[in-house]
Amino acid sequence: MRKINVITLLVVFLGTGMLSAQKKEIDLFTVPLSNPDQPGKLELGQISGTINVTGYEGKEVMVKVNVYESDKVNKETKNGMKRVGNSGLNISAEEDDNVVTINNELWSRRTDFIIQVPYNFSLKLSTVNDGDINVDGVTGDLEISNVNGAITLANVEGAVSANTTNGPVKVDFKKMGNATDMAFSSFNGNVEVSFPSSLKANIKAKSDMGDVYTDFDMAVQENKPETEKKEGKGAYKVKIEQWVKGKINGGGPELLFKTFNGDILIKSKS
Repeated sequence: MRKINVITLLVVFLGTGMLSAQKKEIDLFTVPLSNPDQPGKLELGQISGTINVTGYEGKEVMVKVNVYESDKVNKETKNGMKRVGNSGLNISAEEDDNVVTINNELWSRRTDFIIQVPYNFSLKLSTVNDGDINVDGVTGDLEISNVNGAITLANVEGAVSANTTNGPVKVDFKKMGNATDMAFSSFNGNVEVSFPSSLKANIKAKSDMGDVYTDFDMAVQENKPETEKKEGKGAYKVKIEQWVKGKINGGGPELLFKTFNGDILIKSKS
């Protein structure tokens, strides 16, 4: 039977005389791994706040948070009483066979996570409001999602899926660890990805309100109309999608780049 490690932390805040939002840094916990010499994975999704994850030489997952107290303290009253604080911060972590899942049950207040993981870790991270997602120095696969903020991934090696709605996407690959399909997208923001010059890939890129740039010697393919015939009706429609398609160094896995309002930059690094 596998051993599941569960860590729960309840922190209660009391504010006294705060006139504006204040930040409090808290060392939450260190999560041991079932198999510390094997690859692992971190999963974290939250509503509000930034997520910063850094790879390090250790064999545990170390978690800190910055919690923002509301500026409503001392401004709200109830039955003649002045508000001096709010409910606690309830965060839990569960480890199962090197998969660490962090649950943040605080929905009403911004929480910024500062996390260290072993280098050989994969990540599944998401946030919605008031924060960016930043990752530095991990070698595993990354599944990153944001809504109102940027995504910045530096010194990474694994397969990446990075998507945000309002913000730029910037990715820097230290080397290409996995020869597999990847996707990088935004709706409002530039998409900038740097690869080693030895990259072999099929490129598919589209920007509705911007341009596509690269310093790779890319063999660009001609856009051809696509014909779609409806079964049994004898009708057809022709469409041309304005995708830039091409091959780098002879081709390889498909790399998709997409934004609506912004530029796409596919960069080569030595």
